[in-house]
Amino acid sequence: VQLQASGGDLVQAGGSLRLSCLASGRIFSVNDMGWYRQAPGKQRELVATITSGGNTAYADSVKGRFTISRDNAKNTVYLQMNSLKPEDIAVYYCNLKGRVVAGTVLEAFDRWGRGTLVTVSS
Repeated sequence: VQLQASGGDLVQAGGSLRLSCLASGRIFSVNDMGWYRQAPGKQRELVATITSGGNTAYADSVKGRFTISRDNAKNTVYLQMNSLKPEDIAVYYCNLKGRVVAGTVLEAFDRWGRGTLVTVSS
């Protein structure tokens, strides 16, 4: 399974970006999908998650500004980011958990995307 994240860019404070993360491979099912971020000099932190049933959870710092969504048919997770602030500057990583077809069995996977950089100018 490979993940390809995209959408990171330089944007002015108050602006918006939409991140996408597409999973490819012999995917049988995708369960939890999530976005994490790592700012310079800081540890990676959870931004938002969404379950296969559509339940979402957000870090307090992004509630009301960010929205996570998923397209199960495309094995894709999105992060709509509005009202961006300089403190949102980070490399954003997607994470997907699910099962892949491995011969005649299903195997669990837990994959990270390579990251996409979001920069917000003040």
